Parts: sequence; structure tokens; C-alpha cells
Amino acid sequence: MSAEPRSLARRLFEPASIDSQAPVARVVTYALLFLWALVVVVPLYWVFITSFKGPGEVDNGPFYLPFVDFAPSLQAWDFMLVQNYTLRPYMNSVVVAVASTLLAVLIGSLAAYALVRIRFQVKLAAVAIFLILLTAIIVAVATFGVRWEIAIAMAAALFIIALFTLVGRTKLAVGNNDIEFWIISNRIMPPIVAVLPIYVMFQQMRLLDTQVALIATYTAINLPIVVWLTRDFFAGIPLDLEESAQIDGASKFRVFFTIALPLVRSGLVATFLLVLILAWNEYLLALFLSNADAQTMPVLVSAQNTTRGPQWWNMSVLITVMIAPVIVISSILQKHIARGLLVGAVKG
Repeated sequence: MSAEPRSLARRLFEPASIDSQAPVARVVTYALLFLWALVVVVPLYWVFITSFKGPGEVDNGPFYLPFVDFAPSLQAWDFMLVQNYTLRPYMNSVVVAVASTLLAVLIGSLAAYALVRIRFQVKLAAVAIFLILLTAIIVAVATFGVRWEIAIAMAAALFIIALFTLVGRTKLAVGNNDIEFWIISNRIMPPIVAVLPIYVMFQQMRLLDTQVALIATYTAINLPIVVWLTRDFFAGIPLDLEESAQIDGASKFRVFFTIALPLVRSGLVATFLLVLILAWNEYLLALFLSNADAQTMPVLVSAQNTTRGPQWWNMSVLITVMIAPVIVISSILQKHIARGLLVGAVKG
């Protein structure tokens, strides 16, 4: 018995099989994808061709096609890359972004694994004493001029004494969920709230305009993101694998580095790229903490907005140089990124 032929409306709006799209849905899907591709590609194209323009083409434009609407010039590229010595800010961005990302992923993944596998009970008294001593350090250094090395050493000694005397007598404590919420809440806070205390701290430590200050700051501000993302990756690992390794005598660190990390490799790659992009594009903290020696690319780009107005052609050169390595890295790691976004999404 032959199947009843479908009407034209059903052929257009209903899929022929469960693993295919209806013709109308397919057309709409590709149309939306094409529009989204235009939204993504056109700004990149415009920045790229603007880097080959001069003040006349930018002011009298718009001109869209090189060799048709205008004669491309390498003047902006020569000025920014050869005459202006952009290599130092570029290398600063590379060193700061890569180093801070590696540290954030390493420390954050350790913290996330510990929060998944270890039950913590942190006494509220210890937290209160730590905050009081931290406030005392800030006041002593900023108000009374005490050297920060001495202030930290005294506070550490007092904290250790308090741990063995006062803290053990209290019972109120916070658990893993409270710690996780506190970690992510640090990222919710606007950076402008913390930038001035961070500036004063590094000023007292004589670390302003250094890569060390930027690396430490970027690592700290990106740690919550790493912890929040990687905790689900580690939670998806079967506990039986780790217990079998521990029965064979493996330590927690060995289980982490030889079993847990390889299993969430794709997730760590996706997290690494996300944090790398955040550090690569960070502007506010770099503006406050760097001047000439540790200046990064986002600060250099903003510096092209001079008293004569924005130098769009110079900005376009710097932006092209900035986005090129990110695009290359994303293309190389695309397989791991796509797989990493799904790690921990489905739990058996």
C-alpha cells in the first residue's frame, strides 16, 4: 500500500525525516546565519581596510573597496609598527595575558577540583579574623607608613596564633556552596570599585608599571571565572576512577594531574581561551597600573584618540594586529573548544 502523497504546504513546512529540516525552516536558518555572519565579518573587514587608508580617505569616505574606491597605503602600518615601536606594548600584552591565564587556569582548576571532591568547613571566626587583620594591614601601610613586608609578617603571625587559640573554640562555619558563591561574587563586583585600592597597594609595593602587577591582578580577577567553569567539568568525572587510583596508592595531586586533568582537557582549553581573551582585551586595570614600561595594546589603542581627534587609521592597524592572534588560536583550538563547551553538560 503506497503512502499518501503530502500536500505542498506539508512538504514545505514539515521535515521529510527526523534528522532533516523542512525546506522553509532550512531557508530561514541559512538566512539568519548569513545575517549573523555579516554582523561579525563586516566590522572586521571595515577595520582591516581602514588600516590601509589615510586621513583623506577616512574623512571624505566612506570608501569600501581597495583599488576601486581608494588607493590603499601602508603609511599607517609603517608609522605604527616601524616608527612608533609597537613591539613593546604588544609583547607586554602577550606576556601578561599568557602568564596570567596559565596561572589562573592552574590555580582555579585546583580550587575547583578541591571544591568538588573535598568537603570544607571554614570557621566564621577565622574569616572574621582574616578580614580584621587585612584591614589592619591596609591602615598600617597607607596611614602610618609601616613597610608592607613587616605588616604582612605581623598579621600572618597573629593569624596563626588565632587559629590555634580562638578559632578552635567556635562552631559556626561555612561550607562548599558558601565558598563557591563568595568566589563568583568577587567577579560580580565592578572592577572600578577595586581599582583604586589595587593601585595604592602596588604603589606601596613599588610595582606600578610592571608586568608583575598586571599578571597578579589579571590572575586574581579571572580566578572566579575559571573556578565557576571548571567545577562542572570535574563534577562530571566518575568518582570510581579516582577511588581506584587512590586504592593503588596515588595521592590527591597525582590523581588530579594524571587522571582528572586529562579527562577535562577540552574543557580546560575552552576555559583557557575565554580567560586569555578577557586578559588580552582588559583596559581599565591596565590604564591605572601601567604607564610606559608595562603598557598593553588596549591602552595603546585608546592613546590614538589624540587632541586632533581619533586617528582611525592608526587604531585600525593596532586592532588588526590585536585580533589576528586570537582568531588564529581560536581556529587551531576550534575542535577542543566545541567539545569543551559540552563537557559536564550531560551527567550520567
